[in-house]
Amino acid sequence: MTTRPTTDPLAQDFVRFAVEAGVLRFGEFKTKAGRLSPYFFNAGLFDDGAKLGRLAEFYARRLIASGLQFDMLFGPAYKGITLAAAVAIELARQGRNVPFAYNRKEAKDHGEGGTLVGAKVAGRVLIIDDVMSAGTSVRESIAMIHAAGATPCGVAIALDRQEKATDGGADTPWSAVQYVQQQLGLEVAAIATLSDLLQYLQSNADGALSAHFGAVAAYRERYGV
Repeated sequence: MTTRPTTDPLAQDFVRFAVEAGVLRFGEFKTKAGRLSPYFFNAGLFDDGAKLGRLAEFYARRLIASGLQFDMLFGPAYKGITLAAAVAIELARQGRNVPFAYNRKEAKDHGEGGTLVGAKVAGRVLIIDDVMSAGTSVRESIAMIHAAGATPCGVAIALDRQEKATDGGADTPWSAVQYVQQQLGLEVAAIATLSDLLQYLQSNADGALSAHFGAVAAYRERYGV
């Protein structure tokens, strides 16, 4: 994959968009790991056509820039379903038409049956998700892709929080993204990272936003990798 520049315009544009859309918020939020985070990224709030379309454009631009080679998209239920469909539409708009599939949470026993829906899962499969907390969703997707006789090749996410994952309640020395890269052997393409967010806050002329830099930097110092 290509090396990121020191300042990534695409990532900075995405952070600005996420803040303006109300998807990226600042305050005090409890994470699934039980940590008190000074920011919260809720991809479920990309909740209208304009915002979802813009989000898909960012995914497509990051994927094209990454050079990651894939034959189709896979969206893990539930958030990944909408994301995979939206990204497939945007890639087609940009001249790269690829199939996509997704899974059901429960197997269907009539019609075509099974847990997989959409295109036949084959070739190099790219998983599309919003964020990566512990790698659990990715491991489940990998198992389904392998079971279908295909090869998982990477994961695309909106935001890499760049913080230590938890295992049994204890911090691990790696982040969920590092785990997927190093232990599972998949490439990860993130539209933006916590580093990009900190850079945005530090360079933002809006005092209301730049005031959050200290808290976010302290959080990274404590939990970052």
